[in-house]
Amino acid sequence: MTTLEPRIDDLPSTTPRLDLPTVAAAPPKVGRLVDQFERGLDAPICLTWELTYACNLACVHCLSSSGKRDPRELSTEQCKAIIDELQRMQVFYVNIGGGEPTVRPDFWELVDYAVDHQVGVKFSTNGLRISPEVAQRLAATDYVDVQISLDGATAEVNDAVRGPGSFDMAVRALQNLSDAGFADAKISVVVTRQNVTQLDEFKALADRFGATLRITRLRPSGRGADVWDELHPLPEQQKELYDWLVAHGDRVLTGDSFFHLSAFSSGGGSGLPGLNLCGAGRVVCLIDPVGDVYACPFAIHENFLAGNITETEGGFQEIWQRSDLFTELREPQSAGACNSCAHYDACRGGCMAAKFFTGLPLDGPDPECVQGYGEQLLAGERSKPTANKDHSRGTPLTLMTRPPSRDCDENPLAGFMPTTATGCSSSNCCS
Repeated sequence: MTTLEPRIDDLPSTTPRLDLPTVAAAPPKVGRLVDQFERGLDAPICLTWELTYACNLACVHCLSSSGKRDPRELSTEQCKAIIDELQRMQVFYVNIGGGEPTVRPDFWELVDYAVDHQVGVKFSTNGLRISPEVAQRLAATDYVDVQISLDGATAEVNDAVRGPGSFDMAVRALQNLSDAGFADAKISVVVTRQNVTQLDEFKALADRFGATLRITRLRPSGRGADVWDELHPLPEQQKELYDWLVAHGDRVLTGDSFFHLSAFSSGGGSGLPGLNLCGAGRVVCLIDPVGDVYACPFAIHENFLAGNITETEGGFQEIWQRSDLFTELREPQSAGACNSCAHYDACRGGCMAAKFFTGLPLDGPDPECVQGYGEQLLAGERSKPTANKDHSRGTPLTLMTRPPSRDCDENPLAGFMPTTATGCSSSNCCS
């Protein structure tokens, strides 16, 4: 699963409106937008919404440990009520993910409902259900952006992370979108030690399908915590990545994912585009399939849980604007151990989720600090937290108390061909 982070140029090209939400509190009278965003907005610029944990794949770095559907998943009507609230709050758009969101039987109904209520949709998919017919439907729909996840420019590299057949499935989806005339699909890549040398190939692949390349950082969240040590780019690769972004950043989206690399610019190098800010609880957040609201899409853990929409009077707006956690995150943050570092103003100490899930202090350096301070801490004693949610298919869950309306409601693999995982052959499966 891949998710989005806030960056103005990440907004869908067909976003219905570009009026910024008003600043929540009286902002400091400064010229930098980032200083205003640190105090939080009345509504998130973008929020990630995981509609389901069900997934036909089992990617080794999945930040939400997806696989099986949670039987407490929000109903169609509950989801529509959230969309109504987002419309009232004038949220730019939602990034819908999972799991594989298209296996929800009501997925297209919810997409249509959001569009009809002036909420733009960008959804992330592994390409499972992007058939020629679906691609044509998407090409004829306004305010919808499609992001295809691909973690290798070749099947060998991609399938080692995402599973056998997943490369061909994603490329087929891209071809279907291109053939249907869908404008500007996104290819979403989580940068790893194995694929960082393929950035030019990814860009060529995007150009081939008339798509835009989008690269994001590997976080040690969910199942990603188990493979982060083996997959995250090496220090010398981080510098190569920075140089590549400086050279190609005007044609590649990052969602501000690599702001920890901005410290390279302190030595006289070029700065990276974007806010270069941890937006957790300030401009972004995540809603999970059961209505829990987390400060960050990459920090699905009780420490970053702000509340549950269905259990909070005032719903999402109350949580976003007045929850204790989000209020705290919008206060000036201590630089901690980074206080004396000359590069702090550039990188802001890095990613909160990356620090938390590697067992580093939140007011300390990023584990991939380009000055090497994170490596020093990683080599010492630390206690890594365990994920408090795991929906991997090997994890037992209490089954639904009512029979599922379709096989895929309970088992996203129901009816799939066992060797390809590229389509559903069951007449009782999600369509």
